[in-house]
Amino acid sequence: MITLQQDADGFIRMNRHYPASVRIRIAFNDGSTGEFSGKTLNDAYDTALAEFRASNGLDAKGFSRAPAGRTNAGNKLDFVPVHPGMGD
Repeated sequence: MITLQQDADGFIRMNRHYPASVRIRIAFNDGSTGEFSGKTLNDAYDTALAEFRASNGLDAKGFSRAPAGRTNAGNKLDFVPVHPGMGD
């Protein structure tokens, strides 16, 4: 079992997918805890990554299609928003 802590802004640090069958316990800021499957958190990660790419003008694979003079320093997501009861 993996245990993660929600930060003050409502996010957990997650920079990769977890195995779908692993159980992950999240300690929320309000003092409650929740247990989720790796698949549930992977889905939350994929959703957050899609929103990040859309808001930054990136395509589905994370590439910038802007002219070459402009660079994008980060195409990576490290924090995923979570809340008690997600995945229900």
